[in-house]
Amino acid sequence: MNKSLSNFIFIAFICLVFINCANRGTPGGGPKDETPPSIESSTPDNYSTNFKGNEIKIVFNEYIKIKDIQKQLIISPPMKWQPDISPVGSASKEIRIKINDTLPPNTTYAFNFGNSISDNNEGNPFPYYRYVLSTGDYIDSLTVKGQIVDATKRQPETFVSVALYEVDSTFNDSIIYKDVPKYITNTLDSLTTFSIENIKAGKYMLMALKDGNGDNKYQQKTDQIAFHKEFINVTPTDSAFYTLKLFSEEPDFKAIRPRLISGEKIAFGYEGDYKNMDIKITSETPEDFTHRITKDEKTDTLYYWYKPRLKVDSLLFKVSHPTFEKDFTARISEQERDSLIIKVQPSGNIRYEAPFKIFANTPFTAFDVSKISIMDKDSTNVDFSTEYDSIANTYNFNFKKTEDNNYRIQVLPEAFVDFFDNKNDTLNYSLKTKKESENGNLRVLVNNATYPIIVQLTNNNEEVKYEKISKKREALDFLNIDPGKYFLRVIFDTNGNGKYDTGNYLKKIQPERISYLPTKPDDDIRAGWDDVWTINLLD
Repeated sequence: MNKSLSNFIFIAFICLVFINCANRGTPGGGPKDETPPSIESSTPDNYSTNFKGNEIKIVFNEYIKIKDIQKQLIISPPMKWQPDISPVGSASKEIRIKINDTLPPNTTYAFNFGNSISDNNEGNPFPYYRYVLSTGDYIDSLTVKGQIVDATKRQPETFVSVALYEVDSTFNDSIIYKDVPKYITNTLDSLTTFSIENIKAGKYMLMALKDGNGDNKYQQKTDQIAFHKEFINVTPTDSAFYTLKLFSEEPDFKAIRPRLISGEKIAFGYEGDYKNMDIKITSETPEDFTHRITKDEKTDTLYYWYKPRLKVDSLLFKVSHPTFEKDFTARISEQERDSLIIKVQPSGNIRYEAPFKIFANTPFTAFDVSKISIMDKDSTNVDFSTEYDSIANTYNFNFKKTEDNNYRIQVLPEAFVDFFDNKNDTLNYSLKTKKESENGNLRVLVNNATYPIIVQLTNNNEEVKYEKISKKREALDFLNIDPGKYFLRVIFDTNGNGKYDTGNYLKKIQPERISYLPTKPDDDIRAGWDDVWTINLLD
């Protein structure tokens, strides 16, 4: 073997040795770190008294990050000026809280971090950390506990604020609109229970808010509210567990400045209940002046239609309501009038008990019933009756339907005339009913009810699909139901008006009670099946 070959073999051997050693020494990784961070120190110490500074420092044993701090951090009592919290968007081994407020004496503050703290590497949470301090000689230690339920839904909203207002010489019912509470907590994203801690003894008003803008003040238009019907006394011996029912109030009536949106069509927006709303024109009008009012199909808007066209720059109106009165000016300009567009509901399949609806974008003023016919699949004329809702601008056509049938509805020209003398062309519509075997039937038995009640079948989105009103103990039969998953709920119609009534904070009215039937996995309505559900209502 020559020298060069020998050297080559020796070098190759050494390389193999190093490669083998490297392979044997490669780390295989270790178990995933699932240990949450821990606190090494805090300055001042947690639960310190006689706090005089303006900064708090909390040191952890590893790098942490803070997320969703604006939503998760609850400071009780709330501060007028929010403190500065760091780190924001970066990792650090410490949290710094810079207080920008002048803290009153003899007050206990609690900083509830919720689920905002986690370690930087694996995201292991450090949940529900509370930092407490007092500007006085002692820490207030009393607690108020309870749960949140929803007035209409199976589950309440998340991130509900629960608050205590101190009942003293400055307290009045309107305080929730103007001032922040004395103490506050939050149910966070997975809880329906609450615990307000570090409270001093005293008399309080207990309430809850699903706060739309996070200012801890009630705004009727955007927030949900719950309140305990009586003031509570917080004492060292108090062990009460409170239930608060969250609801949306019916907004107080308010009219919004009108605006012209097309020729001779003025939109009057509103908040609250429009049914007692009156729109009166106060400008001078000619003798042949006439008007109609209809409601928008989807929005809180009434349309004021008028004719003839007026050569004016503006029109004056007075909008009145039992709780409201105001004068308005609507600016007028030359705009094209709306053309008649006729719509129908439903299309395709129709339920046995459902009416066929014809409605339009402009107000109907005339209807010739002789120009409408309904025929079944055997070309037999079907008798029908009609009902007209002038505000909804809708004709309901009611007729008897049989299973597995086809219906052809023909509307001849000029059957409908609208406010501006527009007329329809020939219209044809086709409808179909299902076989009874494609639907299901449900009998509902209600025990221990206080009548009258409203029994509803809702879908998973809380939408009411079927409803029956009952004034006495009886079996309630829901026939020919579309197969699917339903939830049964009962409304205690306390005032007997045939609908659910919400609560009102200022009037101290709680919403009408609603009970849900607990559901099981097999509580589905199946095609071709008859089922019986029993709900036992408890006081």
